[in-house]
Amino acid sequence: MFISLWDFFYGHFFRFWMKWLLRQMTGKCELQRIFDTYVGAQRTHRIENSLMYSKNKVLQKATLVVQSEVDKCIEDIMREKNINPEKDVSFKICMKACLLQISGYRQLYLDVESVRKKPYDSDNLQHEKLLLKLWNLLMPTKKLKARISKQWADIGFQGDDPKTDFRGMGILGLINLVYFSENYTREAHQILSRSNHPKLGYSYAIVGINLTEMAYSLLKSEALKFHLYNLIPGVPTMEHFHQFYCYLVYEFDKFWFEEKPESIMYFNIYREKFHEKIKGLLLDYNVSLTLKI
Repeated sequence: MFISLWDFFYGHFFRFWMKWLLRQMTGKCELQRIFDTYVGAQRTHRIENSLMYSKNKVLQKATLVVQSEVDKCIEDIMREKNINPEKDVSFKICMKACLLQISGYRQLYLDVESVRKKPYDSDNLQHEKLLLKLWNLLMPTKKLKARISKQWADIGFQGDDPKTDFRGMGILGLINLVYFSENYTREAHQILSRSNHPKLGYSYAIVGINLTEMAYSLLKSEALKFHLYNLIPGVPTMEHFHQFYCYLVYEFDKFWFEEKPESIMYFNIYREKFHEKIKGLLLDYNVSLTLKI
């Protein structure tokens, strides 16, 4: 109740008068003061909040701008806030960087969601080639005897036909598995080997798909904002999402063996513990979770 009242009074009264007072004292609007004071993810995050909670409709809409309209949007903001481009020459550059990150994050989520919604289709030749590519990357010396085969268990699928394991994350789960195996082949082989440990083993492919869901949920909840705002000065892409997935795969394997669970039956407990650890790291304004090998 107290927090709700504070949010109401802060949003409707205190914030307005504080902004007005600081403008009189500094001669600069809140956006300019943020650029003068903060850098990295903290700067973009504060700019995003300032625009979002502004009473000015032009500023509010700036958080929803598409990339092609960013330059025009900046001109509109400067006009609304009476910012002289000759007196503040860096404003356009700083605002463009922030708006590209903000709009880019939103677009990245839409792109990832679009791929996730595509189910694995065994009648789709490209899907089938991608699945066979995964096998060849992980088992280069062992030939797959048949498309429907118990051999798929060797790389951590549950049944004779892997397509059933992709239901939750669609083709995105397969794309991530292939990306890690192709770009970090040595590490993928090492982790696959470790996943066959007689006591601490786990299903490599199933856990990989599970970590795709974790990466996706963190993106959807906006928990990846600080990480991506620090990592990319401009527009984040699917490549950056795949790289974050690779970080999760590598770090989860280390975490699993450090924790030494009594049984795979406790997977969900340790999965959630790892999830909480990652969420905690992502709260840091300076976070940048990249795979360092």
